[in-house]
Amino acid sequence: MSFSCPLCHQPLTQANNSFVCPGRHQFDVAKEGYVNLMPVQHKRSRDPGDSAEMMQARRAFLDAGHYQPLRDAIVNALSERLGTSDVSILDIGCGEGYYTHAFADAIANSSTFGLDVSKVAIKAAARRYPQVTFCVASSHRLPFADASMDAIIRIYAPCKAEELARVVKPGGGVITATPGPRHLMELKGLIYDEVRLHAAHTEQLDGFVLQQRIALGYQMQLNGSEAVSLLQMTPFAWRAKPEVWEALAKKSVFDCQTDFSIHIWQRVD
Repeated sequence: MSFSCPLCHQPLTQANNSFVCPGRHQFDVAKEGYVNLMPVQHKRSRDPGDSAEMMQARRAFLDAGHYQPLRDAIVNALSERLGTSDVSILDIGCGEGYYTHAFADAIANSSTFGLDVSKVAIKAAARRYPQVTFCVASSHRLPFADASMDAIIRIYAPCKAEELARVVKPGGGVITATPGPRHLMELKGLIYDEVRLHAAHTEQLDGFVLQQRIALGYQMQLNGSEAVSLLQMTPFAWRAKPEVWEALAKKSVFDCQTDFSIHIWQRVD
């Protein structure tokens, strides 16, 4: 299984260090091993997605293991569904690959793909995890053929339901992870005068049936630098005043709760 052309949607075939379609659209493989399938006309900004600073903060935080229970829960759900058969897996919004490489390692005979709109994140992912095929692409225009994926994982990332239904095989699955109502309450309390709970998960995926819901929550104990990294990788960072950043950096211990909602969907025929 390989990519499809983001311009004409015909299959892409790898020839040396490029992917080429019958319409002669060509996409070169970068020295790090990823391919950029984001045509300039599909971009909303010059450098969409996370910046280098946001990516580095997320990598430092994730490498410390604070979200490993979430990764383990998704790996377990994926393993139970797919076993060790020859399958294709796509991680949408994969960032620097922290979750993606674990999926590839857990399903040994898989073809695992990671997709993100951020070039800097994909570049870092490709350098570190050669067992995964990474691409820069839009989650709203998945560069894959119809019914080509056995499973898609979507952790926080947006994607049109019709694109998921197009790319996932009949009987295949989608695993989503979203913030639960009380996710990062303590962090939000430093930024907002009135802390509001996240809205309850109400997503419906046309073409899929919901098989299972998993609630996952636990307390984290972070040092100052870890707390700053957490803030930097969240949307709250744009609202945080300088004194919030300074207060977090000085903390020896910052207690913060997680609250994740994991949903497992199956593609109907």
